[in-house]
Amino acid sequence: MLTLAIDTSTSTGSVAVFAFDDIVFEETFTADRSHSSALFVTLEKAKKRARRIDQVAIGLGPGSYAGVRIAIAGALGLQLGLGAVLVGIPSVAALATDATSYLAVGDARRETFYFTLVVDGICREGPTLLTEHQLRIKLDEHSTLPVLSSSGIPAFPTVQIAAPSAAKLARLAAAGRGIVAEGDLEPLYLREPHITQPRLQ
Repeated sequence: MLTLAIDTSTSTGSVAVFAFDDIVFEETFTADRSHSSALFVTLEKAKKRARRIDQVAIGLGPGSYAGVRIAIAGALGLQLGLGAVLVGIPSVAALATDATSYLAVGDARRETFYFTLVVDGICREGPTLLTEHQLRIKLDEHSTLPVLSSSGIPAFPTVQIAAPSAAKLARLAAAGRGIVAEGDLEPLYLREPHITQPRLQ
């Protein structure tokens, strides 16, 4: 099975193709505001390296809602054009690290943080929202594990920086590990959307 993986949940995007038990294509790119142009250029390069694509794996976050939606849109195009199966895996399950078990954390704004315990590419706990106090308790409970984040967190200055890796996503999907959604994909939501009601005149 040939698997193409996409992650655009952070400002560092990546695309990879896993085929014949190896990564045959991998490229990263940076886009602070929109991944769309860089992503589709990279997808064209990836398609040239694979005669067919059986499966497309998307990193669902947590992270940039717009970024994940762009990845899903690209995957839908591949599904329509090539008949590929779509699967979703939390991006935090595929951070670029040699550690097999780690804690993934991030700033979720509004004085909250997300927390995930990842073991062998599977989210054993989370992603879940915590207060700073709750997160510190979790980190103490798992003090032997490395703590990773895709960006720096002022309240937790010792976290190690590691971006999601499309190559790791592709390997996980090819092995059927860590998949949390198939077909109809949506970004991971950590809280209910904040909706402002219009004021009555």
